[in-house]
Amino acid sequence: MARSSLTSDQAGAAWLGLLALSLVAFPWYKGAGLLAGPSASALVEAMTGRGWFWPLIAITIAMGGAALTRRWQQSSLVLGLAIAGLLLFLWQGFAVGLRGPSADWVGSLFARAADGQSGLGWGGFLAGIALIGLLSDLAAARGFCRGERFAAFCITAIVALLTVFVFFPILSLGLAAFIDPDGSLALAVFWERLSASELWGIGCLIGSGRCGVVVNTVILGVLSATLATALGLALALLVSRTDFRMKRALRAISILPIITPPFVVGVAIILLFGRTGLVTGGVADLMGVRPSRWVYGLPGILIAQVLAFAPVTFLVLLSTLEAINPTLEEAARTLGAKATTTFRTVTWPLLRPGLAAAFLLAFIESLADFGNPIVLGGGYEVLSVKIFFAVVGARYDLGNAATLAMILLALTLIAFWLQMRWMGNKSYVTVTGKSDAGLAAPLPPILKVAVLAVVLPWVVFTLGVYIIIAAGGFVTDIGRWDLTPTLGHLVTAFRFEFAETGLELYGSAWDSMITTLWVAGIAAPLTTLVGILTAWLVARQDFTGRRAFEFGTMLSFAIPGTVVGVSYVAAFNVPPVDITGTAAILIICFVFRNMPVGMRAGLAALAQIDKSMEEASQTMGAGGATTLRRVVLPLIRPAVFTALVYSFVTAMTAVSAVIFLVSARHNMATAYIMGRVEAGEYALAIAYSAVLMIVMILCVVVIQLLVGTRKLGRRQELQGRGPATEPAE
Repeated sequence: MARSSLTSDQAGAAWLGLLALSLVAFPWYKGAGLLAGPSASALVEAMTGRGWFWPLIAITIAMGGAALTRRWQQSSLVLGLAIAGLLLFLWQGFAVGLRGPSADWVGSLFARAADGQSGLGWGGFLAGIALIGLLSDLAAARGFCRGERFAAFCITAIVALLTVFVFFPILSLGLAAFIDPDGSLALAVFWERLSASELWGIGCLIGSGRCGVVVNTVILGVLSATLATALGLALALLVSRTDFRMKRALRAISILPIITPPFVVGVAIILLFGRTGLVTGGVADLMGVRPSRWVYGLPGILIAQVLAFAPVTFLVLLSTLEAINPTLEEAARTLGAKATTTFRTVTWPLLRPGLAAAFLLAFIESLADFGNPIVLGGGYEVLSVKIFFAVVGARYDLGNAATLAMILLALTLIAFWLQMRWMGNKSYVTVTGKSDAGLAAPLPPILKVAVLAVVLPWVVFTLGVYIIIAAGGFVTDIGRWDLTPTLGHLVTAFRFEFAETGLELYGSAWDSMITTLWVAGIAAPLTTLVGILTAWLVARQDFTGRRAFEFGTMLSFAIPGTVVGVSYVAAFNVPPVDITGTAAILIICFVFRNMPVGMRAGLAALAQIDKSMEEASQTMGAGGATTLRRVVLPLIRPAVFTALVYSFVTAMTAVSAVIFLVSARHNMATAYIMGRVEAGEYALAIAYSAVLMIVMILCVVVIQLLVGTRKLGRRQELQGRGPATEPAE
């Protein structure tokens, strides 16, 4: 007990020491180095007229004095001082903006507030970390998380990060929708934006013109999600419930769209079905008809989205099928049910959660999709493109973009609510502590034929698209069907030379490629760390507010990428957290956008591991951090691999969020490809995309080698011999 108390006192003193150093030794504002630069510490700034720092300094001194007493961490006074310190830290950040005080009384109280203040630097961020750490330590000393300081700190830190990088941007975006460009509240302007006829028109549904942007978005989302879910289900059934011999090839083909940059599929579809496309021209010559522009608009966007989202729904539904306890289907067959009856009465009802999740995922992705609509949209307007041009167009209108983004967020939340209503309170649990060594029921013959009829044309179409992608970057002009082989586009993008000074990079794509690799390489481990850590806290720690904590962590997944991008512009373009235009905002965006995937993968893996293994580790004296590192992580390597790969690939190919956040200094590969597509340089865009896909595949292989795998087996059906222990009929 004495050892634990001593360790606790040392931890609390360390957080207090970091807080004191952040106020005295580190530059408070951005623009300075870690220990030196033009910006001074909070103490120096306070002595030169920025008096709003004095209350925080005084509270730090008071807590330092209290730390000299015994059992200071159990003191209500110290806890109150720490909370007051955090509130004062937040207040000083928002009380004085870039151009002056946020309220008249602040300006009258502090004369230098008129000079304004820039965003937080090293001192400010370290002070925030120290206050969060101190609060978590004080909470643990009072019994939070049963006194486990590591878990208490993780929970407090994740809540703080979610507040800053998820809730605060959404709140800032909501406020921007109600504010005029001059900063005044304008409810009338908001209502005018919200009720515009160009948003809600239903002319296309009643045959009297076009539909509004919102209606177009919903129609596209529903159609895309329905078709992608149906195709994903067909793929999952073919892989998991048939003896189809090319399952590995089918899995590989289905994964290709996931690692493909967004614009490239749209470009390939144009090259196949555009007015001068290969298929369009061939059909026109064969049928003697005039080529049309039918691919531009809803049909083209729908084809591209189904191709892009079907692999995601396939993975969701495949995991759902594999999680169904096969003894249920085996029991139905033992009782005499036919294959069709077993599928209809047992398998299909248990697929309901997977179908709902797959549809919702595809619907959200369709709402947020930016790449396909901007390439194939033609005159078919959707919210994501409308938001983009409101922010980056000739007329910068953040208020209009914020209004449109809030509509997009509302559509997503409505979809979540409908999913919950459809699922109801029914239980779909089939995996228990009992044996699940049964064999999954085979697919009914008629359903197998139907699945093949759906999947095979999709395979042919997908191969056609990727043949265009593979060849398009290595011919003279794929757009005009000049198929003369050339490496010119590759040289333009990635030219390099070995000079006397070393390797010199001259290609136009090098900067964006290097930035993308750095950002993805940093974001992927951080995303995995936060996601797996959050899963461990939710699954293994018992603390007040656990359900609300879990819901908050999933909120970022429910927010479309377009909304995330605009909200980050609204929140982080001004102090106190002024990080727009930096690489940090790209990394942070990816971390909190993709964190829920790692969390869900971690929860699924932890559900298979008995808590007794961790309890044994803690009984032997290991702390929470040691138990997590040495016991839990080795057992959930598949979840770690999934989170790493997903977050890395998403960071390499994302566009809907980062298109608002890239800068000339920190450009991303997808933004570069988008620029080439807009300029009509299709071959260069395809060549870059092919290189990007190869790089991603190599990186995934490296991740697999570094992480390793842990395999858990089930009884398998022997190919050509029937079930291994199936009784003869």
